[in-house]
Amino acid sequence: MIRFTEDKCNVNEYLEIRGKVGWKILSAEQAGRALSNTICMVSVYDDSSLIGIGRLVGDRAVISYIQDLIVLPEYRKKGIGRKIVKVLTERAAGLAAPGEEMMLGLMSAKGREGFYKACGFIERPTGDLGPGMIMYLKGKENDIDN
Repeated sequence: MIRFTEDKCNVNEYLEIRGKVGWKILSAEQAGRALSNTICMVSVYDDSSLIGIGRLVGDRAVISYIQDLIVLPEYRKKGIGRKIVKVLTERAAGLAAPGEEMMLGLMSAKGREGFYKACGFIERPTGDLGPGMIMYLKGKENDIDN
């Protein structure tokens, strides 16, 4: 039976589902920090097996991001991803005070843009907005002054 929870999965489950879809390998410590800094997480289970996740991260005031949206391939096209996005979008909207606006962003995997458009997101660049960009940073062993 498929069930949605707003509980954070544990570190082992998180690392396992990331591995099942071929995502970048994280240390358990890094994964634990990511989960503990998550605003909201939706975990989806088929009986006791984790089959989908999505996290909401951000500053809780101006910007939030949907991060780590994963639905295992055999469970796609069943509305699971759309429901995860809906819950995370509602939680992000709930962070904004009356009269304020919260920006909700994400980084789409190549080829998944249509899914996010169907969920109400717009592609960048637009006439007013430039392209989204990222940078990967590697942690340093030394202190900040070196």
